[in-house]
Amino acid sequence: MKEQLIFNINLLGKSLVNYRTLLAFLIFFSCGISGCSRSEQKQNQVSIDGGAVGFPIHQSVAEEFQKFKPAAQVSVASSGTGGGMSKFCAGEIDIVGASRSIRDEEIERCKKKGIDFVELPVALDGIAVIVNRQNNFAKCLTIDELNKIWNSKSDRKITNWNQVNPKFPDQRLKLYAPASDTGTFDYFTQAVTGKAKNSRTDYTPSHNQNVLVQGIAGDTNAIGYVGISYYMENQDKLNLVGVESPKGKCETPVPLDNVVRNIYLPLSRPLFIYISKSSLDSKPAVKEFVDFYIENSWKWIDQVGYVALPDEAYPKIKQKVASGETGSKFKDAKPGEPIANLL
Repeated sequence: MKEQLIFNINLLGKSLVNYRTLLAFLIFFSCGISGCSRSEQKQNQVSIDGGAVGFPIHQSVAEEFQKFKPAAQVSVASSGTGGGMSKFCAGEIDIVGASRSIRDEEIERCKKKGIDFVELPVALDGIAVIVNRQNNFAKCLTIDELNKIWNSKSDRKITNWNQVNPKFPDQRLKLYAPASDTGTFDYFTQAVTGKAKNSRTDYTPSHNQNVLVQGIAGDTNAIGYVGISYYMENQDKLNLVGVESPKGKCETPVPLDNVVRNIYLPLSRPLFIYISKSSLDSKPAVKEFVDFYIENSWKWIDQVGYVALPDEAYPKIKQKVASGETGSKFKDAKPGEPIANLL
């Protein structure tokens, strides 16, 4: 019987390309032999959902964590920051990845379901304003000009480039941006117009920022905004637009050091994970995953196009997890406020 079992497992291993499928089979089979209870299996499950920006970090950490802890079953999905928050506040997932801080109405929704959360910044990002490669006039825009382009009052009224700036050509203005339930949309709209959800609606939206990149790359009159990693992967197809900072200088999120030093304002932002306090306390795999995330995520952050937090932030993040401190310190933070200070 033992020899037959080994033979069958070896055959299965040869027939499966994806080692995770084999690993999942072995875990399932071993539970069948040893009598793992459903609650024991649940203890090893970690579920993450949330924004597309930040998703590559969660995915990279999850893959490495499963090598470190083979019994863990980590699922990573991306349904947008808003969609992830809805699942999180309904108690459906352990962790939500967010490209903006949690909002008051989401805190209230979580509270009604009895869900406390631990808020952790995990990386920094700059929102890149991008135009078509053929655009040689929109090299730097002020916040007032961006507001004129994106404000809800401009809906179907500001339709040509020369309406934004009379020095620009009389050409049709085509807009591409993340969907309205994404964190990137929320952060950009608040930073540029000064008000949440205050965006025009006559633009081409997508949850997939690669779709936005493709649209802008193929439309000479286009402008849009995406997470910096999406620009960096497609620099040969796009032009990066500078944004006038509060000090009156035209800045871009490249080099990435501009994001770390709070030079690229107001479009630099922290990325977050929000962890269910109940999951953190009751599911060992969640606690181990979060600890692993804090210790190791910096290894992949640069590789996937984001910026690691300042060194002084990490000890404070570890302390926050150790103490189980709940609530948000970032929801009312001003752009450019140092991460370590907020922690």
